[in-house]
Amino acid sequence: MKTRSRALNPEELQRFGEELDALRKRTVATLGERDARYIRRSISAVRWLEVAGRAALFAGAFIHTILIPAWILGVLMLGLAKILENMTVGHNVIHGQYDWMGDPQLQGKTYEWDIVATSEYWRKTHNFRHHTYTNVRGMDDDIGYGLLRIFPEQKWKPFYLLQPPIAVIFCLLFEWGVAIQDLRLGRFLSGKMSFGKLWAQTRPVAKKAGRQVLKDYVIFPLLAGPFFLPVLLGNLAANVMRSIWTYVVIFCGHFTADAETFPKEVLRNESRGHWYLRQLRGSSNISGGRVIDVLTGDLSHQIEHHFFPDVPANRYAEMAVEVRQICKRYGQHYNTGSLFKQFGQVSWRILRHSFPSRPRRKTALVKLPSMPVVDVTPEPMQQPG
Repeated sequence: MKTRSRALNPEELQRFGEELDALRKRTVATLGERDARYIRRSISAVRWLEVAGRAALFAGAFIHTILIPAWILGVLMLGLAKILENMTVGHNVIHGQYDWMGDPQLQGKTYEWDIVATSEYWRKTHNFRHHTYTNVRGMDDDIGYGLLRIFPEQKWKPFYLLQPPIAVIFCLLFEWGVAIQDLRLGRFLSGKMSFGKLWAQTRPVAKKAGRQVLKDYVIFPLLAGPFFLPVLLGNLAANVMRSIWTYVVIFCGHFTADAETFPKEVLRNESRGHWYLRQLRGSSNISGGRVIDVLTGDLSHQIEHHFFPDVPANRYAEMAVEVRQICKRYGQHYNTGSLFKQFGQVSWRILRHSFPSRPRRKTALVKLPSMPVVDVTPEPMQQPG
C-alpha cells in the first residue's frame, strides 16, 4: 500500500524549500579537490577498464585455449567501462556538475559521451524537460517513453496489451530508445510532422550513431582479423549489458509503487518548495551501499539528484542523511528500497497497467492559495575559493 505524506501548509512548504536550498548552498561552498579527484579517477577507471576489456576480447580471439573465459571477462570489463562512462562521467558531467572546475573537457554544454544518443538531445530531453517537468503528464516524455503505460493516469489503449514484451525489447535496446526519443516519430506517423523536419532532426542522431556503430562493430572487430565475429559479438554484448543496467536504474528511480505523476495544473504558480515536493514525490532511491552508488553513478540517490541535479553526484550519499531528516521533520515519505524491491514494483506496474486500470483517489499533499511565480532554477555554481 502506498505510504502517505501529510499535507503542508504554505509556511511549512516555504521552510521545506528553504532548508533544502540551504543544504545545497552549504555543499556547493565546500566543493574542491576531492570532487575533482573523484571525477578524474572515474575517467581513468573508465579508460583502463575499456583497454583491459578490449584486450581480453582480443586475447580470447587469438588464444583458443582461453577463448571463453577471456571473452566473458572482456565483455564484463568493457560493459562496466561503458556503464561508468555513461552514468558516473557522462550523465553527471552533462548536468554541469563539474563546470566549476574550468576544465574544458568536463564542461556540461560541450561533453560528448560514448553512446548513440547525442549529448545535445539529452540535454534537451533530460536536463531541461525531464528535470523541470518531472512526472508531469504531457510535459515529461520520460513517463513511459511514449511506449509504456506505467501509471493508471495514462490513457489506456489496446496497444498496451503488448507492453510486457515491448518493455523487454526496450530494455535490451535502451540506448537506441534514448537516442530517438526527441525525434517525435509519433507526430510524423500521424501526419503532424513533415519528412523534411523529421530528417533535419534525425541527421545529428544518425551521424552520432554511425560513429558508434563504426567503432564498436567495424573497426575493433576488423582489428581481430579472422576473429572478427567473436570481437563483434563481445562489443554487442557489452552494449546490451549497459542498456539493461541503465534501464533498470532509471526505471527504479522513477516508476516504483510510491512514485506519482501530476497534471499540468501543478505548474501554475509553482513555488520553489512545491517544486522540491514534486521532485520528492516523483522519485525513488535504491539502497545498497557504496557498491550500488558507484555502479549507478550515484543515481541510486535519485531523490537527491532531482533536488540538486548540478551538484557533483559523489556528494549525494552524505547529503541524503540530511535530506531524510528534513523529509521526516515535515512528514514527507522518503521513497527508498533495495534494487530487488524497487525493480519488482516497476515490473509489476508494467504488467498491471498493460490492462485497463483506474487511478486511486489521492489526498492532496499541499493546500495552497494562489502564490506568485517563483524562479526555481538553481543558482549557478562558482569555482570553490
